[in-house]
Amino acid sequence: MEKGENKLGWRSKLHEIIYEADTPIGKWFDIILFFLIIISVILVMLESVKKIDLEYHKVLLILEWVVTVFFTVEYIARVISIKKPFKYIFSFYGIIDFISTIPLYISYIFAGSQVLLAIRALRLLRVFRILKLVQFLGEASQLKQALKASRAKIVVFIYVVLILSVIMGTIMYWVESDEAGFTSIPRSIYWAIVTLTTVGYGDITPVTSLGQLIATMVMILGYGIIAVPTGIVTAEFTKHEKNKVHTNTQACPTCSVESHRDNASHCYNCGSAL
Repeated sequence: MEKGENKLGWRSKLHEIIYEADTPIGKWFDIILFFLIIISVILVMLESVKKIDLEYHKVLLILEWVVTVFFTVEYIARVISIKKPFKYIFSFYGIIDFISTIPLYISYIFAGSQVLLAIRALRLLRVFRILKLVQFLGEASQLKQALKASRAKIVVFIYVVLILSVIMGTIMYWVESDEAGFTSIPRSIYWAIVTLTTVGYGDITPVTSLGQLIATMVMILGYGIIAVPTGIVTAEFTKHEKNKVHTNTQACPTCSVESHRDNASHCYNCGSAL
C-alpha cells in the first residue's frame, strides 16, 4: 500500500512540474521549455541556410539532437504523469508535441523530413501558461467564444462578398479587353477579390474609363467590407465581456484539461478532484 502511495505521489509531483505554471518549479520548467522551443526553431532556420549548414552542420545536428531528446523525455513524462494518457495524446497540444518530436527520428528514413521541426513553433502557444498571463487566457477564451457566436454572421458575410466578387468580375470581363488582363471570368473574379480586399497586386489593371470607374467603386466598397467582420466579432466580444469568468492555469491530473475557474475544486471536464 505504501509503495502504491509513493508511486502516486511521484506521478503527482511530476504532473505538478510539467503541467502546472502556478508553482515555482513548474514555472521554471515551462521557461526552460519555452527557450528550448525557440532555440529549436532557430536551429531549423539556420540549417535551411546552405552556407551556414555546410560550415556548422555537425554542431547544428548535435544541438538538434539534444533538444529532441529533451522533448522526447518531456513527451513521455507528460503521458505517464496523468491518469488518462490518451486524453493528452489526442489533445491539440498532445498532437503538436508528438509531431514536433518525431521528425528528426524519421529523417533517417525519409530525407528532408527534419524540416517539419519548424512545427515546434506552435508550441510557443504555451507562452500564456509560462508567463502565467491568466488575464490573457481569459481574453483568448472570450475571443474564441465571440468568434464561435458570430460564425453564422461571418459565413453569410463571406457568401455576400463572394457573390459581389462574381458580379463585379463578370462585369469587368465584359467591360475590359484581353489586353488589360481580363482574359476570362475566373481571372476577372480574382481581380475583384484582390481589389475588394484592398490587397491590390497590380498584375491586372483596367484601362478603359468605365472599367476604372467600376474599379474605384470596388475599392471604396472594399474599405467598408473590411470593417464588417471586425464589427461583428467586436459586438459579440462585448457581450461576452459582461459575463467574463476568471480562470487559472491549473491542469486536471486526470484529463489534463486547463482553464479552470478560480477556487475550483473539481475538473469541469471529468469531475476529478483538483
